[in-house]
Amino acid sequence: MARNDDDLDRRDALKLIAGGLGLAALGAEAAACAPTVRAASSEPRRSAAPAPDRFLAAPPMDTVRIGFVGVGGQGTAHVHNLLRVEGCVIKAVDDIVPEKVTKIQDLVEQAGFPRPTGYSRGPTDFVRMCEQQELDLVFNATPWEWHVPICVAAMRNGKHSATEVPAAYTLDDCWALVEHAEKYGKHCVMMENCNYGRIEMMVFNMVRQGLLGEILHAEGGYLHDLRSVKFSPEGEGLWRRAHSMQRNGNLYPTHGLGPVANCMDVNRGDRFGSLVSMSSPSRGLQLYAREHFPDGSPQRQEQYVLGDVNWSLIRTANGRTICVGHDTNLPRPYSRVHAVQGTRGLFQGYPDRVYIEGRSKSDEWDPAEAYLAEFDHPLWKQMEEKSRGAGHGGMDYLEDYRLIKCLREGLPTDMNVYDAVALSAVTPLSEWSVANGSRPAEFPDFTRGRWKTWPRLGIVTA
Repeated sequence: MARNDDDLDRRDALKLIAGGLGLAALGAEAAACAPTVRAASSEPRRSAAPAPDRFLAAPPMDTVRIGFVGVGGQGTAHVHNLLRVEGCVIKAVDDIVPEKVTKIQDLVEQAGFPRPTGYSRGPTDFVRMCEQQELDLVFNATPWEWHVPICVAAMRNGKHSATEVPAAYTLDDCWALVEHAEKYGKHCVMMENCNYGRIEMMVFNMVRQGLLGEILHAEGGYLHDLRSVKFSPEGEGLWRRAHSMQRNGNLYPTHGLGPVANCMDVNRGDRFGSLVSMSSPSRGLQLYAREHFPDGSPQRQEQYVLGDVNWSLIRTANGRTICVGHDTNLPRPYSRVHAVQGTRGLFQGYPDRVYIEGRSKSDEWDPAEAYLAEFDHPLWKQMEEKSRGAGHGGMDYLEDYRLIKCLREGLPTDMNVYDAVALSAVTPLSEWSVANGSRPAEFPDFTRGRWKTWPRLGIVTA
């Protein structure tokens, strides 16, 4: 594809990173790149044009040609899934570590596909890949600060884009994704795997069948002891801890929020309206460093600002409420919280249980498993065997499968750019609210009013 004047080149990409799209490294470099927390309620509406009147459904394609950026742990897991999904082929792979590129090239070739072209000339070589390769989709599983530059480069060069979570973590970046998706007519999808969890999809099916009545309240979160991960000398430890040095808010909201947002028809009859957020003191990482590293080590000199526990309360345009938690620096068992409450009953996760008025015994929970036979989501019934053994209990395979199916059949994707930025916007709004004494922060309406008329998400199938 020929370049045009506004195409993103490597210098543009570096400017985006330096301008506050993310934290590039630990320590002083992270501080230099830290995003500025601005008054959320003062953010202007970026686009004067109306949003499309219907969701994007791009022309169908027989085979989805994929360029993959970032093939560490999660990226490699996606590659394994995609090699088993019919109708797609990995044509190019990019990573800053040449050995990782070679490993994926070998893996693709061993699976019986042509060897993909490798890119590893530095952190912005993905731009060269987007310019040179005939691709339909650029998929990235990189550190957070690269998600927006990669998606923008893909769309400006005529490719659909998919990114790991969160899609963005400033409001300017959220608007950039929306504007590029609309301008170039390309999908920009955030790969929120928890939307495809078996229990989460069962709850969605129960909501769609009216079992819980009118949905009034929900809860979600990411409660996961990541201390050893953040201090690891490899993987996410190379970059994730830096965010804790400069940012205080709900840094990772989408796993808990995505499934309940679907149940509450966010962007499809309702939308996030405002948010208040508060954080506890920051203690966990400092204590971990003192107990695991010797005197004089760099880790013991680091300073952290991220509150160990953050809770954010969202009020939707229709007056409903959602609690979203973040807790990654303290000792605890894993939980995503997950609760959906309506006028006839509720589901509550961790442990998974259900109470339905008139169906459950008075004042007693039912185990969620008792509802699977009747309310198991059709997608899980159809894909249980194919997803077996894939990451995160199989839901990673389902999200990859559905993306490829939608692209091949020319369907709107299950999650679109408006969903990606609505969920991601919780992070900058929570940072602003925490920094301003838990004052309310208003969500931008990325749909520009279309949330009132866009159709609800249906019960998708294989």
